[in-house]
Amino acid sequence: MIKRYMQFVKPYKWLIVLTIIIGVLKFGIPLLLPLLIRYVIDDIILADGLSMEDRMNMLIQVLLFFSFIFVIIRPPVEYFRQYLAQWTSNKILYDIRKNLYGHLQMLSAKFYSNSKVGEIISRVINDVEQTKDFIMTGLMNVWLDLVTILIALGIMFALNVELTLVSMIIFPFYIFGVWYFFGKLRRLTRNRSQALAEVQGFLHERIQGINVIKSFAVENNESGRFNKRNNNFLEKAVDHSKWNAKSFAVVNTITDIGPLLVVGYGAFQVINGNLTVGTLAAFVAYLDRLYGPLRRLVSSSTMLTQSIASMDRVFHLFDVKYDVKNRENARELAYTNGDLEFRNVDFSYDEDDNLSALKNINFNVQSGETVAFVGMSGGGKSTLVTLIPRFYDVTDGKVMLDQNDIRDYTTESLRDKIGLVMQDNILFSDTIKENILLAKPDSTEEEIIESAKRANAHDFIMTLPEGYDTEVGERGVKLSGGQKQRIAIARVFLKNPPILILDEATSALDLESESIIQSTLLELSDNRTTIIVAHRLSTITHADKIYVLSGGEISEAGTHSELMKKKGDYYDLYSIQNL
Repeated sequence: MIKRYMQFVKPYKWLIVLTIIIGVLKFGIPLLLPLLIRYVIDDIILADGLSMEDRMNMLIQVLLFFSFIFVIIRPPVEYFRQYLAQWTSNKILYDIRKNLYGHLQMLSAKFYSNSKVGEIISRVINDVEQTKDFIMTGLMNVWLDLVTILIALGIMFALNVELTLVSMIIFPFYIFGVWYFFGKLRRLTRNRSQALAEVQGFLHERIQGINVIKSFAVENNESGRFNKRNNNFLEKAVDHSKWNAKSFAVVNTITDIGPLLVVGYGAFQVINGNLTVGTLAAFVAYLDRLYGPLRRLVSSSTMLTQSIASMDRVFHLFDVKYDVKNRENARELAYTNGDLEFRNVDFSYDEDDNLSALKNINFNVQSGETVAFVGMSGGGKSTLVTLIPRFYDVTDGKVMLDQNDIRDYTTESLRDKIGLVMQDNILFSDTIKENILLAKPDSTEEEIIESAKRANAHDFIMTLPEGYDTEVGERGVKLSGGQKQRIAIARVFLKNPPILILDEATSALDLESESIIQSTLLELSDNRTTIIVAHRLSTITHADKIYVLSGGEISEAGTHSELMKKKGDYYDLYSIQNL
């Protein structure tokens, strides 16, 4: 897993090396302070044979020298080290999110139907951000702390070998403490992250459906359900915190014993005349430089454990397989006549499920024809049309386009030839102009206006405060259902695809809006291969052929007049709606 993560780090390895080199300078400069203490005590304060004037001159000289280092040299070193570390880590996270978003766009509708949006967002935002600690800590600070420890030990050995060995007595206990406590912390961190993602997933769904909650006056019930998930996160967070607190308590106790041993043994040596006061003072100061990085390494272990647990979740998302993907020899679909055929098509949402959504579907649509699919809810109409742009792949059989299996074409080029207008078309929280441009981003202003006019949308757009630059709000909440639908139709006019799919495009509208949009859809479907899914049968009587779906199978087929004469399922549906 870390090897996979390093693929994102690799392009920035030399920046990380430069950051570490500057960091060594940054952390190395404070290591001079204990030597200053030793010099001032032994060579100035306690030195024999020096006059007051000599002592003051020596003190001023050494202070000026150290002031130059800490005031002139250290600040820019600190700045560049922090800047490079933050820039590099943020750029790596940018690359990860960019790749992850690209991966999410390639996943099929099946993945999104089985996943909570809030959990996906949590992984892309929170978990990716959490991996930043691996870069800052694991690739930079850990090495800096280790180098600091080695430099400090080198200087301490030069000052006094025995005292250095005494200060290192705690090292085996420290290593065992880190190994024992932080092994379990990774699992606790993963559980905590999952619980947080569940809270976010629940919250995302409930905020989107807040009007439903209010309409049924079930705020108290929903608060209870939220509290259940929130309490689960609290329990996981407390378990994580308790184990984390235990680990810090034990490891910090171990590192606190070290100074007691050094001070005790060092004082004994001073009393016996084997050690100078300045050397002991410098040694005590170096203990902070030695044990400080050790304590940071403990903290680093915690952060790295959390970071690796987040990596688990990020790469788990990366590892989701593509249900719909291009074949190795798939080719671009440069042009299509729009001749569609379903040949012995079966489809199940779950391959392990024996319940088929579609069974033995056979029909064909000639270029420029309009066919409609009708039937009771749950009959498989919407499922059928999702197979044409390959939102799902057939379980058995083939969907043919111009006598070729649609899987022989790349999904991008196939979908580029299809325009889709649904019952609930999503508008993004952007301007009307940007929402129309989604269909063809390189379009001109004139093309946008022309497509809006053809969709009967231009007039109402011009009545809005900022016209085409009006923000529509999240999911287009500032527009009516009919207005959103006309914006969606304007997109298709702008795209101008040879194949058009209308999935319940007017069923959620009032009669006036439906009348306006129905005439627009008739113009839109002119000279295109058009597939219509409809509940209101009065809107599809003009179709060249009508198919009745029942239980995932075609029960009847024919024109409106032919099906009415048969007095079968279609006749019953039509009669009920006209009653």
